[in-house]
This record gives sequence, C-alpha cells and structure tokens, in this order.
Amino acid sequence: MDTALGPVRISMILKRFSLGIGLAITLFGSPAMAVEEPVFKTVLSDGAFEVRDYPGLIVAEVAVTGEQKEAARSGFRLLAGYIFGGNKSRQSIAMTAPVAQEPVSEKIAMTAPVTQIQNAGTWIVRFTMPSAYRMEALPEPNDPKVQLRRLPATRFAVLQFSGLAGERDVDAKTTELLAAVKAHHLRVGGQVTLAQYNPPWTPWFMRRNEVMVPVEAAP
Repeated sequence: MDTALGPVRISMILKRFSLGIGLAITLFGSPAMAVEEPVFKTVLSDGAFEVRDYPGLIVAEVAVTGEQKEAARSGFRLLAGYIFGGNKSRQSIAMTAPVAQEPVSEKIAMTAPVTQIQNAGTWIVRFTMPSAYRMEALPEPNDPKVQLRRLPATRFAVLQFSGLAGERDVDAKTTELLAAVKAHHLRVGGQVTLAQYNPPWTPWFMRRNEVMVPVEAAP
C-alpha cells in the first residue's frame, strides 16, 4: 500500500492547518498581544500558593456536561460564539454614499483566564467580561445557554501550576490547594475552579494554570 502523500492531499492538510491557526489567532490574538485579566489584591503569598481579593466581576457562562476536556471545548465554543458576534446588539453605523445600514454584531474583547467549575457532573465554563463593560451595556446572547451574571467581590485561595491541566493534574493540585488552605487556617467557602490562561499552541511547560477556591477566615 502506497502511503505517500500526494500534492492534493498535502494541499488539503496545509489549508486545514492554516484555517486552524487563523481561528486560534482570531480567538486569542497573536503571541505578542496582551489579554486583559481581572485585577486583584494579593493578601498572602507562599510560593505557588496565594490568597487574593477580587472585586465584583461580570461573567458570561454556560453549563455543559462531559469529560473535563470535552466540556471545556464545548463551553469555549459557545462562549466564543457570544463574544465574537453571537448576540442581539442592534447598533447601526451610518455610512457615506453608497448609503448602507445594517445591524452590527458587537464583538467583545477576549480576557483571561477561561475558568471551569464542576458541579454534580455538570461543568460551568465562564469568561470574565472586560472591565470596561457594565452589565446593562453587554449585548444579549443569541444562544440562551449563555448567561450573564454578576459575581460578588470574593477572597480566593489560589495554587499556580504549569502543564496541560489534565484531570489527574487538576485532582492532585486541588488536594494540594485544600491542604494549603487548611495549613493557613482558612475555611473553604465554595467550589474549586480551574483557570487556564494560555492559547492552545503554548508548550505544556510554559502554560499557566490555577486552581482557585473561595475562602474565609477560620472561626
């Protein structure tokens, strides 16, 4: 059996590769482009472990089911659809001759991290909205699965780590995070969240991930 790749097949592979890279750059920007991240105040720092105070945030989120990676991809697609035009904005732009006027889908800047929370077999995948937006200024999603929410100001215990953030890695880091929370005399106040900061082409050893959990001072 001849396994050599013909020129037509090579051309198809190159086209698919180019389309994939183009989509990824559209979603994440080029490596030189900075992405807005939520601001926070560091309350405590102990190696890879930190305690941070975050202000109230506005997020877009979806609930999806499946394995961690599958759910992350599904949720990301839904949320990316919203921020890249899948919304009901009716903003019109007047143009000179020839005169044309049409509804313009509003595009929302990408922020980091993308966070993922598991709850009874369902994953909540969430994007933080850019700080320039108020809730009333955000366009309504076309897809009812996408929900806009206000999150209150919260203190989080955070453990940073690198790698691909597979299920075993996340489980191990979650155990480590909760042990550090206990050691620092804090009390868990909610679900553990996985936050991933890098685009998919980032080498595994350069990726920045975090597991985060709301905390309160122990009584």
